[in-house]
Amino acid sequence: MPPSITPPVAQAPEPDDLVFLDEPSAPLAGAAPHAVWRVMIIDDDEDVHSTTTFALGNLDMQGRPLEFVHAYSAAEARDKLQHERDIAVILLDVVMEHDDAGLHLVRHIRETLRLADVRIILRTGQPGYAPEIDAIRDFDINDYKTKSELTRIKLYTTVTAAIRSYEQICRISASHRGLNRIVQASTSMMSLHGVRSFAAGALDEAAALLDQPACGLLCAEGTDGMDVIAACGPWARREGSRFGAGGDSMPPLLARALAERRNLYDDDAVALNLSGKTRRAFGALLGVTRRPSDLEQRLLDVFAANVSVGLDNVELMTHLHDAAFYDTLSKLPNRTRLIELLDATLASPARREATLCLVDLDHFAETNDALGHEFGDMLLAAVAGRLQDSLDRQATVARIGGDIFCVLGDAIQVHPGGILALFNQPFDIEGQTVQVTATLGLVRLAEHDGSGTDALKDADIALKRAKTQQRSGHFYFTRSMGVEIRERVRMMHALRSAFSKHELFLMYQPQMDLTTRRPVGAEALLRWRTADGKFVSPDRFIPIAEYSGLIIDIGEWVLRTACAELVRLRAAGHEDFTMSVNVSQVQFRHPQFLPMLRRALQDTGAPPHFLELEITESMAMEEPDLLAQMLAQVKETGVHIAIDDFGTGFSSLSHLQRLRVDRLKIDRAFVTEITGSSRGSSIAEMVIQLGRNLGLSIVAEGVEDERQAQVLYHLGCPLAQGFLFARPMAAGELEEWLRGEEARRA
Repeated sequence: MPPSITPPVAQAPEPDDLVFLDEPSAPLAGAAPHAVWRVMIIDDDEDVHSTTTFALGNLDMQGRPLEFVHAYSAAEARDKLQHERDIAVILLDVVMEHDDAGLHLVRHIRETLRLADVRIILRTGQPGYAPEIDAIRDFDINDYKTKSELTRIKLYTTVTAAIRSYEQICRISASHRGLNRIVQASTSMMSLHGVRSFAAGALDEAAALLDQPACGLLCAEGTDGMDVIAACGPWARREGSRFGAGGDSMPPLLARALAERRNLYDDDAVALNLSGKTRRAFGALLGVTRRPSDLEQRLLDVFAANVSVGLDNVELMTHLHDAAFYDTLSKLPNRTRLIELLDATLASPARREATLCLVDLDHFAETNDALGHEFGDMLLAAVAGRLQDSLDRQATVARIGGDIFCVLGDAIQVHPGGILALFNQPFDIEGQTVQVTATLGLVRLAEHDGSGTDALKDADIALKRAKTQQRSGHFYFTRSMGVEIRERVRMMHALRSAFSKHELFLMYQPQMDLTTRRPVGAEALLRWRTADGKFVSPDRFIPIAEYSGLIIDIGEWVLRTACAELVRLRAAGHEDFTMSVNVSQVQFRHPQFLPMLRRALQDTGAPPHFLELEITESMAMEEPDLLAQMLAQVKETGVHIAIDDFGTGFSSLSHLQRLRVDRLKIDRAFVTEITGSSRGSSIAEMVIQLGRNLGLSIVAEGVEDERQAQVLYHLGCPLAQGFLFARPMAAGELEEWLRGEEARRA
């Protein structure tokens, strides 16, 4: 039923009539034209609607006029409240279709429609149907008046109080919703990676907070001005540009906000200062269609503070990410990032064509030491730049440590010839020309079944093989190389375990005087017998011991054990007996070798003049000047020196004279040839003659038959060892054998 706008004719009031007493009226300030307070009148009496609108229709409350919505029954009110929005106050009659229709409608509004903000004022002309105390206690209402007490002023006062309450609740709700939005926005933005993505997200969320289209830019302090790192709307074309030197002037409002370090609000723009604790400033400029309200400004202040903290965190995470995945010097991906890229490549179809290449700069350490680390860093940066600029951008260039770079791409891009050609031209470092070469180790990923880490290990194996064969060359990894390396690693662990479990032991092979055929000494030979009784050849495990460094501990144990055996043999009456012990190059060059030798002699009581250390010919000829100094120090202890396997290398006679050795050992290969050809004795004869001329003793190894012994004897070789005389034997067997030899000669 449409509301009546005709003032009611004065008449005697009925029990439910709304009666206004004569009261003075006061003028009110003009209402704001852009907003109204919506008041809903729910009453089955048409005159109540007319009287209420007449009393309040021309009044302003909180600077806004009132707008009325009418319902003439509880049922009609239910229908209208389904779609009516922003109802501030409901003036509700208790008694309508039935005695408590109004009270049921209150419960429907609060519980079914869930309208918690609207203020409800109950009015009744029959208070007995809904006692005031019971209604206030049991129902969510804001006021309860009898119609007879509502004068015009009291009605105005009641409605004004209700509207003020509604306004406060709306502000609290809006603040709550805004803060929730800020929390959700912060959570959403923190899931974004990188400063640019975070900045773009901040612009979108700020626009959503104002319920306006995204429009604006966010900039960060750069080395020479403010860089626009994100932009949207009409500003989108400015992304990547710069304000300041070499660019346009910064918008005045944004410049002020950054200078004053506060947020500024205007009718068509908002400038936010987002500078937090980071070393550089951040600021945002938002285009708006209206000046933000006080509440929106407060929310944007909170939002800006959150974004400032977020930018600090993103900057920190970016720096941490760069430190974790990128090389500081070259800005290239580091080893960790490369392994990620390798794993991704191996899991994709791209592996079929992909090749991994390690690029190792030759003799870089020497350049670094000679010209300084700063110069070396500049050279590394120049190499990184040339690799990156010269190779296809689809190829990944990384620096995985020191002077080793890595290239990952398809076989056409990662071609050894092309990569090595990049080093043909010298590098210009601060006006100094530097020629650099490189050695490459490559892996075809199509032939690789493991992880990215395994692929990098295989490339390193290939690189090491390339270095041993030819510097400035390249080598591709093969499966057989992998098997070889794995076997070496397995052997290394097994050897370490065997040493700790005392599976290593010494055998002794006697050395004989060819004239008297009596024993004059023995060579200590290292053997390894596994737990299942099998023997491992020294040719297999000695190189592993040297490679792993375990030879240092094993060598000391061998020396001490042999010295202790020498002392026992002398105590048993074999005083004119020499013990020979092999010393590896790794062991001999160890800085603690001499102190270890002196301690072993002192602790065991072995006489130095009856101890002989054997070194190989190749070892003797490598860095002879350094070796000569070392041997001189060894000789000071009284220990003798022999060169083992003599004749297999390329000795220099001048070096040989300087080394002050005591004995040469003819290699078994030449002993075997003595009776095998017409010229077989020539090398052995040459070594014997050389030893005689230099005043050195000679021992022939590997003598297996009497003919060989006779030839050696007639050539003038004084000493020999081999199966003809005795096989290698354990310590106890050696002592028993020596007693037998004495008994035989007696």
